[in-house]
Amino acid sequence: MARTKAPIRLATTALVLGVLAGPMAVMPRAAAAQPTKGVTLGLQYRPGEKTALIVLPVKGANGDSITAMLSRDLDYSDRFTVVSPSAAPPVTGAINWALFSKLGVDGIVQATVLPSGWVRVVLHDVGLKNARNQKDFPLPAGAPSPAWRLAVHGVADGVEEWITGQRGIAQTRIAFARGGRVWTVDSDGANATPVTPSGMSPQWLPSGRGIVYSVLDGARNPIMFTDLATGAQRVIASAPGIEHTTPAISPDGRTVVYARGSESGTDLYAQSFDGGAPRRVTVGRGRASAQPTFSPDGQRLAFMSDRSGHPEVYISDLDGTNVELLTAAAFGDRDYRAGPDWSPDGRLVAFQSRNGGTFQIMTINLRDQSVRQVTNDGRNDDPSWAPDSRHVVLTSNRSGVRQLWVVDIETGRARQLTRGPETRLAAWSPRLQAQ
Repeated sequence: MARTKAPIRLATTALVLGVLAGPMAVMPRAAAAQPTKGVTLGLQYRPGEKTALIVLPVKGANGDSITAMLSRDLDYSDRFTVVSPSAAPPVTGAINWALFSKLGVDGIVQATVLPSGWVRVVLHDVGLKNARNQKDFPLPAGAPSPAWRLAVHGVADGVEEWITGQRGIAQTRIAFARGGRVWTVDSDGANATPVTPSGMSPQWLPSGRGIVYSVLDGARNPIMFTDLATGAQRVIASAPGIEHTTPAISPDGRTVVYARGSESGTDLYAQSFDGGAPRRVTVGRGRASAQPTFSPDGQRLAFMSDRSGHPEVYISDLDGTNVELLTAAAFGDRDYRAGPDWSPDGRLVAFQSRNGGTFQIMTINLRDQSVRQVTNDGRNDDPSWAPDSRHVVLTSNRSGVRQLWVVDIETGRARQLTRGPETRLAAWSPRLQAQ
């Protein structure tokens, strides 16, 4: 979860500003062993190998958009090699399996726009020469509205689930900070939209219905909540002379943990999402603790603290007990690790580390404490996990201006998500449903 690096009072100001600085197996034909005579290989998926798919051109209203979105979403999953739809042989009746086999295709995605506006999708297995799955997906009226596009992303996620047993992440959005406001953008980079009048350091509710974020207004510096469906806003935490920053939401949506800074230092506090008195979690005695992120079970926190004299990532129980230094291994410049985010599957914590004078994104495995560097180009900060625990969105200046990039931690493949004015502090949503 990306965390704001808002200034903290007195001795902690420079520190925080510095932080600112599956069941079905699809096996590719190229990797498959030669079958014995009389045996036909069907559509199979093996983790670590890519399956070749082709999306047939979709006819009818908005067919070109559907074709392009399905092809792009399946490609961005990093689990498939997607053949260009323009290479597809014409299909007017029976499928010519031999021609698709010569293209090296394992699966054919055939979508048809129905009179109702819904889309019927058939997944064909080239090896077995039959239809493997079929379903009619609802699409709302008003194409190409944001809700319509979100529904089409859901079609791609459904196809991915048919093949791999795991739902995709196309039907998600990313929240981020730009120009003093919180924005959201679709997983493919479309529909960048401001959703709050001010704010930074956004975090999604587990339901996806709203966003919690911090506002530095120079007065009460509140933690706010905005309902994305209605636009309604309310204050979660606020007090004069106190800076409330870097909020995190528990997996059950009931608890908010945030950094609370004053002249005596910065510590983590927890309180009910519905209101009530805050409860202190850390006791820094003048040091800074900030940037909390919940474990998937909601029982532990990872966070940044400079209690050792420089920023490191620590883990504690939700009440602040049983504190452990997580980033103790020898890697990087050993003087700056921050911005942790706990992966949804609980295996990894991503964070930023100063390496060779700049910042790179690292992951640490909680089972064996092994550390892996995810990025190399430019400066990279503020990692946030996708729901698949395979992709992270981060801030990078590799294109010259700080923008959001998505990186597949398994292959290292990176794609730029945002363009335009400087963008940072991203948070990936849970899987969403079209409204």
